[in-house]
Amino acid sequence: MNKLSKYTFAPLALGLFVTACGQNPAGKTVAGVADTSQQIKPAVITEPVQFDTDDPAIWINPADPAKSLVIGTDKDANGALYVFDLNGKIVKDKVVKGLQRPNNVDLAYGLMLNGKPTDIAITTERITHKLRIFSLPDMKPVDNGGIDVFVGETGNEYRDLMGIAIYTAKDKKMYAIVGRKNGPLTGGYLWQYLLQDDGTGHVKATLVRKFGKYSGKKEIESIAVDNELGYVYYSDEQTGVRQYYADPEKGDKELAIFGTTGFAVDHEGISIYKLTDTTGYILVSDQGANRFQIFSREGTKTEPFKHQLLKIANVTATQSDGSDVTTTPLNSTFKHGLFVVMSDDKTFHYYRWEDIAGKELKVK
Repeated sequence: MNKLSKYTFAPLALGLFVTACGQNPAGKTVAGVADTSQQIKPAVITEPVQFDTDDPAIWINPADPAKSLVIGTDKDANGALYVFDLNGKIVKDKVVKGLQRPNNVDLAYGLMLNGKPTDIAITTERITHKLRIFSLPDMKPVDNGGIDVFVGETGNEYRDLMGIAIYTAKDKKMYAIVGRKNGPLTGGYLWQYLLQDDGTGHVKATLVRKFGKYSGKKEIESIAVDNELGYVYYSDEQTGVRQYYADPEKGDKELAIFGTTGFAVDHEGISIYKLTDTTGYILVSDQGANRFQIFSREGTKTEPFKHQLLKIANVTATQSDGSDVTTTPLNSTFKHGLFVVMSDDKTFHYYRWEDIAGKELKVK
């Protein structure tokens, strides 16, 4: 799931805007929306995991971006969090094994633990109904064995964890927004928890709200947060992408639903590429078509929550559930940022942003 790094760089010029907000099923194009005719090839494909890749997150090394890491889930009853370098090689001494069906992963920078700012990675452990939290970059547990969530829920699959996104508010408070395999239709599918030090250097989570509509068609897995603008997005599969305020004090009104037409099967991974603090792109996996639909991050002057479809990018990654993106220049290969995409062949694909952007979405 996307997490916007705190390490941002000069804005890129915003590319082509179009008025079309949908497209025909896979293989066809709506006039005015660029659809790459050929698959975009990754610069790097990672070494395979043991069982089943699902979702990645990118950790930016503040001292040396070339030593940044990609953390990815291996979704199995005896699953793991894998850690890769920018060449796609597994960093074996950082891999966390023995996790019980870890589904999605997200990360954030600077949670205060033992009086020190600590970068953390959080994954959802579906079988145990727990959040598992690890410090970065050492991948040591800081959760006292896991944090129970959706406590008290008794509906079928109501405690089976899936999506996770971390919201860091302007006041530095940090929240985990968690989804599950099934939940209520009218609100409360997502639960939001305040993350804090429990007094011993471990993380505790306090429930602060329940929110979010659900179509009931399939499930909600992918969740992404825009820290700068204060929004949370989630994929209501086979329905669209829903937008809410991430701040629990701003209420639970749905602000928008977009991408409601033209997806082949499921709406999946969401990533946010920042051009400035207020502009950029929202990339949504069109899973059944092996492509990403790219929408404007910002709305229009008259419709602030209208996200226009700008481009369709076909990728070689297949049946992608999760993705993440950063604008940070990392090394000579990823000069304009990195887009990481899960593929169902047990790997993650690393794409150069300029290859995704093409001629339609400009890069600096």
